[in-house]
Amino acid sequence: MRRGAHQVKLMVGGGIASYTDPITFAQFSAEEIRAAVEEAENAERYVMAHAYTARCIRHAVVNGVRSVEHGNFLDDETAQLMVERNAYLVPTLSAYITMWEEGLSIGMPAELHAKIKYVLDVGSASLEVAQRHGVRMVYGTDLIGPLHRHQSLEFAIRREVLSAIEVIRSATSTAAELFNMESEIGRVAQGLRADLLVVDGNPLDDIGLLQDPGRLLMILKDGDIYKDAI
Repeated sequence: MRRGAHQVKLMVGGGIASYTDPITFAQFSAEEIRAAVEEAENAERYVMAHAYTARCIRHAVVNGVRSVEHGNFLDDETAQLMVERNAYLVPTLSAYITMWEEGLSIGMPAELHAKIKYVLDVGSASLEVAQRHGVRMVYGTDLIGPLHRHQSLEFAIRREVLSAIEVIRSATSTAAELFNMESEIGRVAQGLRADLLVVDGNPLDDIGLLQDPGRLLMILKDGDIYKDAI
């Protein structure tokens, strides 16, 4: 945090990209998670947690974690708990699809690649559970390295379950809420940062417009123009 971090991330469950911890493993004690949350809040920051299973999600949220990354096995009871505790969900469905399709070709070990299928097959169901209970969702992808070019794929994947406006809000206003930056970003309003896109068409009718760089006619960040094709 002294170096400027906005969040502290804990791995409260096992992961795909690790050999020795299945995703069902719960990690960190309750006391350790609460200590991390206390320290983050003392510095006006928050804790996010890597978690796949409902058990790991509950372990995090009960102990004060604000944001759950992945959450593929979210169930109804845990979704209700997240709403009660004002926790956010950041699904990362594009990561599993692209790693499943391209992981081996970019050097992912076969034994780790095989673990992807387990979380890939249930990902969209977590969106349905979260939406049904009103869990606030934020846009994220977890893509790294050569897969980073697929960042916008998450729009199309989520649109299969959610409305276009819900997906867009997850990348704008709801994300600003999670980051505690509503006074700076996430809306078009006087006094906020001028982070704006001008789109050729209406993404509420076709979310695919946000996946096509050619349809982004203008890109502004903090008021500076990075692209102008108008």
